Amino acid sequence: MPTQMRASFLERRGEVAVHEIPVPEAEAGDVLVRVAAVGVCGSDVHYYEHGRIGPYVVDEPLILGHELSGVITAVGSGVDANRVGERVAVEPQHPCRACGQCKAGRYNLCPDIRFFATPPVHGSFAEYVTIPGDFAHAIPPEVSDEAAALIEPLSVGIWACRRAEVTVGSRVLIAGAGPIGVITAQAARAFGASEVIITDVSSDRRRFALRHGATSAMDPLIESIEGLEVDAFIDASGAAAAVRAGIRAVRPAGRVILVGMGNDDVELPVSFIQNREIWLSGVFRYANTWPIGIGLVASGAVDLDSLVTARFGLDEVEAALTSGREPGQMKVVVLPGR
Repeated sequence: MPTQMRASFLERRGEVAVHEIPVPEAEAGDVLVRVAAVGVCGSDVHYYEHGRIGPYVVDEPLILGHELSGVITAVGSGVDANRVGERVAVEPQHPCRACGQCKAGRYNLCPDIRFFATPPVHGSFAEYVTIPGDFAHAIPPEVSDEAAALIEPLSVGIWACRRAEVTVGSRVLIAGAGPIGVITAQAARAFGASEVIITDVSSDRRRFALRHGATSAMDPLIESIEGLEVDAFIDASGAAAAVRAGIRAVRPAGRVILVGMGNDDVELPVSFIQNREIWLSGVFRYANTWPIGIGLVASGAVDLDSLVTARFGLDEVEAALTSGREPGQMKVVVLPGR
């Protein structure tokens, strides 16, 4: 095992540099993972461009990246040594496991959770990371390294569909045909939705969504979605106008799930929600979704490989963080071993 590794740090807003640092040690219950692939998330880009997300501020160098896969290369005490060499998809969080939320199975809401690439916790734009052994999920040969890394955003889609109670025959409306919107569309179809309508102002993204999960696509600038009477509306755009219009597209007693991050405060049609008894909820990450996601990808019910449109090495992280602005890009990955 090497004692040093390379890692890409966000030094400060808009500045990235690669440094050599010690390889972390697998403590009791942990595994050491050699990172194979890391997806670039919108939160990574936001930290790069703005240096903060809400109360989380990058006030010292931070390793970004939380969508990852890799190979276990060492284990801490209490972990089966036979796991060395195992390919894994990493669930990038450390809940306390002792609070009321954790004990209720809602460990995503743990008030003391430590999440990769959220200050001050380092992420995975690096050659190695450590993670609790039970959060390193074994993947079968038919799941690629890149798809395994994207189990993380797929988990967001799975969690949203669960909270939206998507089931066989559901009619689902999704706002936003970016990576999360498209992945959520695939998750909804895998859950049995008979109709998945997606909206986006970009014609390229609408066409992409139609090839990867959506049954129909609409331009919200020229087509009204109000009155569609869908069973569930999932917002993956964060746009206030999209949220308001989507709520008015939901049938009585339907569900609205807010995934996209936009303004902290949004004006909502409260009377419409009250009169129709519409159930509205946010989504904060996920819990217990990796086994489902791995199964969906392994079975072919969800195709994540086709979403990858660009690949970069560890020395090219800055280019990876800015490439999403280019037309035609969907999901960008960093390959630390490249």
